[in-house]
Amino acid sequence: MNFLNLLKIEFAKVRRSKIVPLIFIAPVLVVVSGVANLSRYFTPEYTNAWPAMFIQSALVYAYYLLPLSMIVVCVMIAARETSHNGLLKMLALPVPRQRLSLAKFVVVAFFLFMEIVVFFVVFLIAGMTATAFMGIEEAVPVDYLLRCCAGLFLTMLPATAAMWAITVCFEKPLLTIGLNLLLVIPGVLMANTPAWTAYPYCYSGYFVSCSLHDFTSGATSAAFQLAPFAPCAALVFAGLIWLSIARFGKKEMR
Repeated sequence: MNFLNLLKIEFAKVRRSKIVPLIFIAPVLVVVSGVANLSRYFTPEYTNAWPAMFIQSALVYAYYLLPLSMIVVCVMIAARETSHNGLLKMLALPVPRQRLSLAKFVVVAFFLFMEIVVFFVVFLIAGMTATAFMGIEEAVPVDYLLRCCAGLFLTMLPATAAMWAITVCFEKPLLTIGLNLLLVIPGVLMANTPAWTAYPYCYSGYFVSCSLHDFTSGATSAAFQLAPFAPCAALVFAGLIWLSIARFGKKEMR
């Protein structure tokens, strides 16, 4: 069985799951509340309304709500396989367990991508409603919003890999949720230390914090620098993917 067919099977498993409505909850809550709170201070002469609304919405979302929703996604995908001995049946197939683990992570990453898309769409609708209601004639900075959403997705991938690795290593849902929560909570603190590049749970929040710094200071150069972030994030991501692949189904194969 090739990898593409394996992906089709994995997506078919989650097609009717409760994961799809789950990815709408956090974006809708954070965007509607963030835009509504900030729009009260708008005047028709207000400038840079769109970056202000985005940062207001994305700051808490990137540090907490997005990671929390991805923790639930990982647990729900893993739970589908542990129930009714589904994982044992999968491991009995003539497919390497490493390939199975990688296919499941691709599904997790797809739901991350879809949640970012939902966030983008909901933000556009809420932002256009707020600016029209307040009489602000400012063009929608689509390029800026797409870059920011792409940055959210890419910076969240290593944390998602960490969540999936923990889900694979610890089969009890309460333990995996609790451990991931303990790692998410200090994300704001770690983002303000020199060790932030080694802590994937703060990457997306740090990215938005840098956008806030650029916005408030009017800086011409971006505060978020690819070096040393990119090589460190790539190493962390690769290490966590390797860990999840190595540990997937190992206990059941004994």
